[in-house]
Amino acid sequence: MIHNLAADVQAFTSNTFLVTGQQCTLVDTGSNFDVVGRVHDHGSALDRVVITHSHPDHIGNLGAVRDAFDVDVVGFDGSDLELDRGLADEQTLQIGDHEYTAYHTPGHARDHLCLHSPATGVCFVGDLVFANGGFGRTDLEGADRDTLVDSLKRISAVTDGSLQEFHAGHGPASDRAASKDIERAIRMAQQDN
Repeated sequence: MIHNLAADVQAFTSNTFLVTGQQCTLVDTGSNFDVVGRVHDHGSALDRVVITHSHPDHIGNLGAVRDAFDVDVVGFDGSDLELDRGLADEQTLQIGDHEYTAYHTPGHARDHLCLHSPATGVCFVGDLVFANGGFGRTDLEGADRDTLVDSLKRISAVTDGSLQEFHAGHGPASDRAASKDIERAIRMAQQDN
């Protein structure tokens, strides 16, 4: 089951997804709210944290999560974060009850990952793409619009035919037209460039 622990937070943060099951996993930690208390509210024993990318709104609560739980923190192998384990492009890991493949998808951030489970049709897309075809900023350090477009095309190709929903770093999930939202983001990113 996927729970957005930041859904009602009125502070600068990212979405923070608690995925329960055999491998209880937090996808991003968010910032500026008590994520530890919200994990406890779900009665979950946290096993792992996966970081989609190292922007402050996605990792601000990482120290508190490390202090509260004995967890492995994983993210892209080339990240500047102190990780317990780096994930290589196309490496698989268990999140909840399912296997996900990590895809290196730079453009918004150099260390950006998307996590896709073909079995469930779910993809955690960080700030690569948003519902209704928005896409991550490319005016930040380490960002690049052409690289982002390439990453959008890649995630569209690897999820083609299996994508049921994606969970983005900001805003609502895309659960009705996820593939179309990615295609729309590609077109918009190419037009704005």
